[in-house]
Amino acid sequence: MTSAAADSRERRLWVDGSEHRWLERGNGLPVILVHGIPTSPELWRHVLPLVGGARLLAWEMPGYGRSWQVEADLDISVGAQADHLLAWMSELDVERAVLVGHDLGGGVVQIAAARAPQRCGGIVLTNAISYDSWPIPEVKAMRAAGAVVERLPRALLRAQLGLLIRMGHDNSDRVRESLDVHWPAYDHPAGAKSLVRQMRSLDSRDTQAVASALPTLNVPAAVVWGSADRFQKLDPYGRRLTSALGASLDEINTGKHFTPEDHPDRVAAAVNRIVADVRP
Repeated sequence: MTSAAADSRERRLWVDGSEHRWLERGNGLPVILVHGIPTSPELWRHVLPLVGGARLLAWEMPGYGRSWQVEADLDISVGAQADHLLAWMSELDVERAVLVGHDLGGGVVQIAAARAPQRCGGIVLTNAISYDSWPIPEVKAMRAAGAVVERLPRALLRAQLGLLIRMGHDNSDRVRESLDVHWPAYDHPAGAKSLVRQMRSLDSRDTQAVASALPTLNVPAAVVWGSADRFQKLDPYGRRLTSALGASLDEINTGKHFTPEDHPDRVAAAVNRIVADVRP
């Protein structure tokens, strides 16, 4: 764990036959933060210290990060991850939380909120998947070449991930740090197969199925978006989410995809605003 998140505790819990991992910090209103691909809860390492008055729980999706080693038949699609998230919340006796999501994690929290609106006290989305905005072309290409990707030597796999990560950062100082933080999840004999499994599980029907429910959530909402993101575009998707949720929009000019790493202050500010707005 990096020094920026050194005060966070790593915790694990078995839920429905799978081990769930998360980072936890602070006390107060529960705030659950969900990462995307190819990241882990450590995505939020620079955001967590900037959020106050909340019990922060940065949850790891089963099949990702240090939780990559899950049962072969476990559904790790975005829709299934929403159910995994809700089951984990129930095991922790977290009845209601602010849900924060980036990339795939943004899709997970949209689906969880739509399926169990009483569990969502507020929502923050940053450069999140939505509607039919995903999978992105780069992921589609790697998925189509899955048989080849599965056999990539680790050095080439690291190079491929490094390229994706580099394309998603506007802060050049964060690129190497980000790769160093997230690469260990794939730096093992099954790393390439794990990545291909993640990519093969992606289906935009998961987010399209809940699109009509988003305007009905009626909770405090904020959208934070890097406007130069080529993976998840502000126009039309970020603005469409903002309108559907009745959310505030913080547009980060020149910001790209990995906003929690490049612009943790902007993401944390949005979370702090929503925490303050949530009714007890």
